[in-house]
Amino acid sequence: MKRLLILLILLIALTTGCGIYNLSYFTVPDNIEFMQVVESLRTPQEISDHMMNNFTYELHGLYAPDPYTLWKTGKGDCNDMSTWGCFVANYHGYETWQIQIFYLVDPLWRHWIAIYREDIWLSFTDNQCYFFGFDSFREIVNYDSDYLTDKTWVKYIVYNYEMNIIEIGEL
Repeated sequence: MKRLLILLILLIALTTGCGIYNLSYFTVPDNIEFMQVVESLRTPQEISDHMMNNFTYELHGLYAPDPYTLWKTGKGDCNDMSTWGCFVANYHGYETWQIQIFYLVDPLWRHWIAIYREDIWLSFTDNQCYFFGFDSFREIVNYDSDYLTDKTWVKYIVYNYEMNIIEIGEL
C-alpha cells in the first residue's frame, strides 16, 4: 500500500505540470531589495524582461513558491512565473488574471500564463516572453496553444487576482 501511494504521488508530480499558488495568502516580505525590484518593474513588458533575464524554468509539480521565494531562488515553472507577473503588475495597479490551460495530448498536464489589462488590450506573459494586443482570453489561449506550445487545448480556466474563477472555455 505504501509503495502504491508513493508511486501515485510521483505520477501526479510528474504529469500535472505546474503547481498553483494563491496570491490572496501572500504577505509582502520586509525586504528592501525585493521591494526595489518590484517597484522598478512598472509595466508588463518590464516584468517579462526581468523574468527572461533573471529566472530559470524549473518544474515544481507539487510545490508552488510565493513571488518572494521565486525571486530569491530564480527558479520556477509556468505557474510560479505567472504568479510573479500578476503580483508585480497588480502592485502597480494593473488588472491581472491567470489562465490555466488543459491540453488534448495529456489531460493531466496544465499550463499557466499571466494576463494583464493594458488600456483596451490584453497582454500576457508565457513563462518569460511578453505578447501584446489581444481582445479576449480565448484569443490568448488560441495564440499560446497554436504558436507557442504547438498543443491543442481542450479547456481553460481564467482566475482573477484572488483566484476566483471568472471564465471557463472549452473547445
